[in-house]
Amino acid sequence: MQPKIVRKIDHPPADAVRLLGELGVATVHEAQGRTGLMRPYMRPIYPEARLAGPAITVLCPAGDNLMIHAAVEVCLPGDVLVVATMAESTDGMFGELLATSCRARGVAGLVIDAGVRDTTDLTAMNFPVWSKAISAQGTAKTTAGSVNIEVFCAGVRVRPGDVIVGDQDGVVVVPLENAVTVADLAKQRQVKEIRSRERLRSGELGLDMYGLRAKLAELGVEYVDSESNEKR
Repeated sequence: MQPKIVRKIDHPPADAVRLLGELGVATVHEAQGRTGLMRPYMRPIYPEARLAGPAITVLCPAGDNLMIHAAVEVCLPGDVLVVATMAESTDGMFGELLATSCRARGVAGLVIDAGVRDTTDLTAMNFPVWSKAISAQGTAKTTAGSVNIEVFCAGVRVRPGDVIVGDQDGVVVVPLENAVTVADLAKQRQVKEIRSRERLRSGELGLDMYGLRAKLAELGVEYVDSESNEKR
């Protein structure tokens, strides 16, 4: 494939992005049919990190961050860098200097299926990052890749403009064309969860609230008073 940089992409409605970020990864993941969740090794570098924004996708050779530098130029405020590599890598492809450049351009954060470094500085900057690894291993800037093409990051297809939502639970991807619908569904789920939480807080059992006693019976689960009585 010919390396290329696509300068302009479609963006989802800002209100939908904001709402998806407020609702969080678990609720959004459930609302869109339990799809779009990146592999669980993608972890935030600090616990309070939260993120929601349109994806600027980057495909890099392993151990080479040239295309990340190129991608920063085409980012708009609120965009999220999503970096995939052509081969598996844990090298520290992003650090404090790149984060400083991103912050100056209004980049909301980074999701990278490789390594990052300078994590103490990134944490002090409150620059949200989700990565596969933390590694001080440096990288080159010598080999071409592409910006704003379809990539696969941590097992999930990501296209330019897809909404990236990140928090302590991981990272979920919402397709651009579904952003408004999923935001509405996630809001409905949140309202339902609030009601369920109140019922559970009052002492009601999940077995009854979710109708699970019938499921236990269907599966042949029997209640006995004690194991000792059962054996007599």
